[in-house]
Amino acid sequence: MAKAQQGGGPLSGVRVVELAGIGPGPFAAMLLADLGADVVRIDRPGGGALTIDPPHDITNRGKRSVVVDLKTAEGREAALQLVDRAHVLIEGYRPGVAERLGVGPEVCMGRNPSLVYGRMTGWGQDGPLAERAGHDIGYIALTGALGISGPADGPPAFPANLLGDFAGGSLYLVVGVLAALRHAEGGGGPGQVVDAAIVDGASHLTSILHGMLASGVWQDRREANLLDGGAPFYGTYRTADGAYMAVGALEPAFYAEFVRLLGLEHEVPPREDVAGWGELKRAIAERFAVRTREEWTEVFAESDACVAPVLSLAEAPEHPHLKARRTFVERAGMVQPAPAPRFSATPTEIDGRPAEPGEHTREVAADWQIPALLNETL
Repeated sequence: MAKAQQGGGPLSGVRVVELAGIGPGPFAAMLLADLGADVVRIDRPGGGALTIDPPHDITNRGKRSVVVDLKTAEGREAALQLVDRAHVLIEGYRPGVAERLGVGPEVCMGRNPSLVYGRMTGWGQDGPLAERAGHDIGYIALTGALGISGPADGPPAFPANLLGDFAGGSLYLVVGVLAALRHAEGGGGPGQVVDAAIVDGASHLTSILHGMLASGVWQDRREANLLDGGAPFYGTYRTADGAYMAVGALEPAFYAEFVRLLGLEHEVPPREDVAGWGELKRAIAERFAVRTREEWTEVFAESDACVAPVLSLAEAPEHPHLKARRTFVERAGMVQPAPAPRFSATPTEIDGRPAEPGEHTREVAADWQIPALLNETL
């Protein structure tokens, strides 16, 4: 059933046009769809590079798809007619590409002055690197966000593309889009361009660390600080079966519970003795190594020691807490994260399977009243 007919979610009634891309743009559009927006994705003929098999591309869930060739006059006009009826447009091209295709902000907002035009890039719309290609790992490298992770005597560790593309990119784009929508609709202002650059968002995420650095409580090197593995009571430890436990016993009361359950409360130097952190870390590591992850999980299960098993992607949905909250759900034959956050008055749910390119052309043409989409030359 069409999104426009179903409603639901706090963004019900909001129309979004997404110009197909990869990574953070599609994820941002998925989040808007999760929140109830009617998202129409304009896919290009033949698809793009680095695409996931469409039935398994969760970032296309809850959307509808039309295939339009923006390089033809007919295709461009059909796309612009969608833009005429939209509240939001999202594109993730390099700077200047949308303009060359004839769907840049000046053209789109000239036709629809209240449009929120969301631009998702790695480097931003200006600056010396704006025209350069890039990916998540390079963006977070430049911002310092990559350099804080990993062992002191080893390479930096990167969490797939979660930190740059999705945390520093998609989420900041969505925040910007929602703020601009509030300004355009609730505040009576015009539409505007939202320039969401991953380097800006990832840098913004490090705000508290820059404050700690300025105050002298953070050292500008890896594994030397409270939150980067330097502290023995905030890190990961290998268990007897080769798995890991995560420890976050920062507060004194939680730490006391932690060492008590480990059986180390009278055998290790005090946590305040930074000079003894090496000895403390070795003692904790040796103790964790004598039991399996499952055994340690049981030991800490009912405590406030802030200790948790490190689970894999496949294991996480089976954790009792996540199952109880239905943090993961099964839809379209796939286990996938449920929409987040949650709303009391306008609950959200996954609306449909991932969209196949072009499968909703007739539906969108009718709902959005754009017969030009049915032109077979598009």
